[in-house]
This record gives sequence, C-alpha cells and structure tokens, in this order.
Amino acid sequence: MSAPPSSRSSTVKRRLPTIQWRSRPALVAALLAIELGVAVADYFTGLEYSIDVFYLIPIALAVWFLGRSPGVAFAVASAAASFAMNGLPKVAGSRLPVVSWNAAILLVFFLVVVWILSHVRRLHRQLEQRVQERTAALCTEIVERERLEKALLSVSEAERQRIGHDLHDSLGQQLTAAALACKALMERSSDAATTARAAGAALALVEDCIDLARRLARGLAPVQVTTAGLMEAFEEFADTASECLGVDCRFVCNVPVLIPDPTTATHLYRIAQEAINNAVKHGNAKRIVVQLAKTEAGTVLEIADDGVGLPEPLPTGHGMGLRVMAHRATMIGATFTIRRATTGGTVVTCTVP
Repeated sequence: MSAPPSSRSSTVKRRLPTIQWRSRPALVAALLAIELGVAVADYFTGLEYSIDVFYLIPIALAVWFLGRSPGVAFAVASAAASFAMNGLPKVAGSRLPVVSWNAAILLVFFLVVVWILSHVRRLHRQLEQRVQERTAALCTEIVERERLEKALLSVSEAERQRIGHDLHDSLGQQLTAAALACKALMERSSDAATTARAAGAALALVEDCIDLARRLARGLAPVQVTTAGLMEAFEEFADTASECLGVDCRFVCNVPVLIPDPTTATHLYRIAQEAINNAVKHGNAKRIVVQLAKTEAGTVLEIADDGVGLPEPLPTGHGMGLRVMAHRATMIGATFTIRRATTGGTVVTCTVP
C-alpha cells in the first residue's frame, strides 16, 4: 500500500537538501569544464577575434544556481583566463599594460553582471516566496470558507428544526386548544353566559395563535424590504429578547440609519441576533444594548453587554457563533471585531463601509 500524500511530500522535503548538496560539485565541475573550453577557444582565436562574452555562460549559471560568491569566483577566474590566453603567450612586453587594462575592464564588467544577476535572482526568490505564501493563504481561506459553509448549513438545519418544533409544540397546541374551545362553544350554545365565556376563550386562543405565527414569520424573514426595515426589526427584537430571555435589551439609534440593501440588513440582523444569544447563553448578561449609527467609516452596528466577557486568551479556533458572525460580515464587505469592554462584558462591532 502506498504512503499518503502528506507523508510522501514530507519525505521529499527531507531528501531535497541531500540531493542539492550532491549535485553541487557536479555543477561546479560542469561550469569549470565550460570555462576551460571557452579559454581554449580564446587561445586559438587570438587577438583578432574576441570571444570574451562566452565567459558569461559559466558566470551566469554559477550566480543563478550557486549564489553570488561562486559567481564572483567564476568572474575573477574568467578574467584571469582571458588575460592568460590573450596576453602572456602572444603579446610583447610593451603591450602588456594594454592587455592588463583590458582584463581589468573585463573583470569589472563581469562583476557588474554578477551583481545584476544576483539581484534578479534575489527578486525572483522573493517573488516565489510571496507566491507560495499567497497560495498557502488562499488554500487556508478556501478551507475556512468551506468549513463556514458547512457550519451555515448546520445552523440553517438547526433553525429549521427549531421552527418545526415551535410549530408543533406551540402553534399546534394553541390551535388544538382553540378547536376544543370552539367545540365546547357548540355544545354549550344553549347557555348564553357560558357561550360568551367560551367564545372569549376561543378568541383569545386564536389571537395568541396569530401572534405566535407572526413571531415565527419574523424569525424567518426578520427585516422588512424597506430602507427603515432594519431599525424596526431591531426595535421589535429588543422587546422580544427582553420578554423571552429575561434581560434588559434596548435598541439605540439616535439618527435614522437607512439601509436599502435587504441582504446587508438581514446579515446585520443575524449578527446582532447571534451576539445577543451568545451574551445570554455564554456571558450570563443581564443588560444588552444594540446600537446602530452612521459614522464617517460607514454604518456601525455595536452590541454591548454586561456579562462575564471574553476569556483571556481567546480559545484557539474561537466558537462556531463567532466564526459565523465573522463570515456574515465578510459576505457584505464589513469588518468584524469582538473585544472585552473596559467595564466588563463584551462588545461586538460590525462596520459596513
């Protein structure tokens, strides 16, 4: 059975330095052979034909594959070989300074080429590293996005199950009681007083059913498709949270904040809903303030509570609710932050530019 991909890649990474170390002497030998071949050709061509440019082949390969220092060494060796092949055996003593000067200029040229190539090589390595880092970041982001999508699907399924239970346990029972009251009304139609009481009870049950149905409908579609729908939804949700969760929940909006995009408004509502649920469930908060404001940075939603606050340090991976809130903020191009308040409790902030 073959090894898994992760173990194979780790094995390759462990063997890579050994392979590079073993190939380095072979590469040096090959470059020396190339330089020697150029030097021999330079000797036979004489002074009339210059082939000094071919010395750049081993120099460039040395810089690119071995580094700057080996490139400098090959540049010095190439200049010395050019001086030896063109100067010492062929030139009279009177022209030796000229040949020496030419060799020095050639050495400077080779060193400039080494510097340029080493700089290009360094930029190339940096670009490769940035590409690898960016690729790794994109892979991590894709994995996180897939995990969040699964989490959202799980949350959606849990929400559907909760609504189903609410319909069965609350609205179904209320309608059953209303049906029984109507049946009793029919059986007692001979007594006017009894009939009136039964009718009143049936009417109260039906009104409760209507109110409960409206609450369930608001849970499914909390934000009205109007520019002021988010403010109205927050006011109603604050009242519902105060009544059902047993906390003092208030909505503060000093200046009307109009959000024409229903998708943005819905995500902001869900972020506030999750933050309030976390404050009550995990933070034991008794007072929660939901504030919606318009600033220079954009539309700011802030949920502050007086609970126990966030643990320090924050647990690795955070919680599912925090990741879902951050993901919702990302979907609408907003920034999401969560911090411990100076007076205790937690402050959740979402800013839509």
